[in-house]
Amino acid sequence: MKSFLFYSIVTFFGLFLGGLFTNPGTSSEWYTSLSLAPWTPPGWVFGFAWTLIGVTWSVWAAKMCDIERYTAWYWVIWILNLVWNPVFFALHHAAVAGVVIFVLLLYVTMSMLETYRDRGVTAAIWALPYVLWLVVANSLNWYVVFAN
Repeated sequence: MKSFLFYSIVTFFGLFLGGLFTNPGTSSEWYTSLSLAPWTPPGWVFGFAWTLIGVTWSVWAAKMCDIERYTAWYWVIWILNLVWNPVFFALHHAAVAGVVIFVLLLYVTMSMLETYRDRGVTAAIWALPYVLWLVVANSLNWYVVFAN
């Protein structure tokens, strides 16, 4: 339980830091002038999704980060997740953000597949919400790149 609490605090702190760039970014003139994907969900869906991901990813980390390579993956994923927000919302580099979020998707997917190999489906399933959301987030990011 101690590791779940630790990873919850760290994960949600990272989400908080990312939110510092996201919240003012979504109301900025730059963002509101973008052509967004028709499947862009309403704002509350993002908050719900990231809360769910924060919880499930913390469970995954608590289960897996006793193995050294997973600890390294956790931190790379944490940094990539954090970096995307300022690159997209503050710097307005949608293509660079697209590369960041694609690499993030690759890392989370690899970690889920390796988790399945090492500990089975009951451990790997905790990464699934993150993978699914990153597929959606990638489509939204790349739509902005190609439509604007």
